[in-house]
Amino acid sequence: MTIHLQNSSIKPISQIAITGSKSEANRLLVLQALYPSIKIENLSNSDDSQLMQKALASNEEVIDIHHAGTAMRFLTAYFSIQEGKETILTGSKRMKERPIAILVEALNSLGADISYLENEGFPPLKIRGKKLTKHKVMLKANVSSQYTSALLLIASSLENGLELTLDGKITSVPYIKMTLSLLDQIGVKNSFEGNVITINSKQDKLKSQTLIVESDWSSASYFYSIIALSKVGAKIELSSYKKDSLQGDSVLSNIYKQFGVETRYSENKITLHKVSEIDTDISIDLDLSNAPDIAQTIVVTAFGLGLDCSLIGLHTLKIKETDRLEALKAELSKLGAKVKVTDNFLNLRASDKINSGVIIETYNDHRMAMAFAPLALKTSIFIKEAQVVSKSYPDFWKDLKQIGFQIN
Repeated sequence: MTIHLQNSSIKPISQIAITGSKSEANRLLVLQALYPSIKIENLSNSDDSQLMQKALASNEEVIDIHHAGTAMRFLTAYFSIQEGKETILTGSKRMKERPIAILVEALNSLGADISYLENEGFPPLKIRGKKLTKHKVMLKANVSSQYTSALLLIASSLENGLELTLDGKITSVPYIKMTLSLLDQIGVKNSFEGNVITINSKQDKLKSQTLIVESDWSSASYFYSIIALSKVGAKIELSSYKKDSLQGDSVLSNIYKQFGVETRYSENKITLHKVSEIDTDISIDLDLSNAPDIAQTIVVTAFGLGLDCSLIGLHTLKIKETDRLEALKAELSKLGAKVKVTDNFLNLRASDKINSGVIIETYNDHRMAMAFAPLALKTSIFIKEAQVVSKSYPDFWKDLKQIGFQIN
């Protein structure tokens, strides 16, 4: 499905309710499967979370998680400790190109029985669930934090808990801390000192408790971009959010001050307000090691405002739904941008021209579709495979129409 976003403007003030964070929801779903006394409210309605729920409830031998990278990592760990259960974990063509050897090697070193069915180091996997008694493991720290979280989520179910040493500079620390905070909330003792994380074993039952998932900050990023690209005075209210968020992408509230956007917190909502125009001579220079998922949104915002932009800490974007750095370069170049990328870095040179009528390829990546959509405030664009947004934000196009976007 290709949609046409005509040159649009937004209503003076709009209110949008965004469902729970995919990151929080998927972690809690694994913990709920391990500890059924946990109840969850405000679950994400994303494809990824629905696939996670379906997989955890399935009695089938073959589990297909399609494009859901988080589910692939978390379920690899989860099924490895399901004693007596044999599972084949597979996914889409792109998923079979996304490396998982680091996690598999770590689990196998703990005593798991996981093998590759096609290419060494990549899904699909054959997982024979068993009891894991070893409790010390080392993991490279500069790769996806989802490998780390996958191990942490099952750690309290292991007979002797887990001592995880992270080797090197740690990537996406907020996502690791999110996992540890959720373990705290359900009563699992843990510590994170230096590069060593220790999780205590918890074999006894948990008390019944209900955990409420905060709305998704990654989804909020597109509205930050919309307000930044709007006129001074534009406002959008988003719910449900809190100031002391567990989500790394909550750094948006500080980052977008550079784009003239102020974030106001009240009760369970935030109000995004364009308070000032910005000097086009400034450059946006950021290290996104702890929040790489908002890189696409930020660079598109900078392009729309005619700003220079340099982003580092982007090495994990190479192994996402697509190679996001090359995808950004290709699509921004169509619009008239001058972009350079390496394995870890993106540089955008300021431009006061935006080509009209460009067709944006999404590469089966939900964030490509949503990151480019705000440019409809500046020009007319087409988004191919627009339905891909259902991976994380199924109501995205409906919500854009609600705030005034012209979409055909």
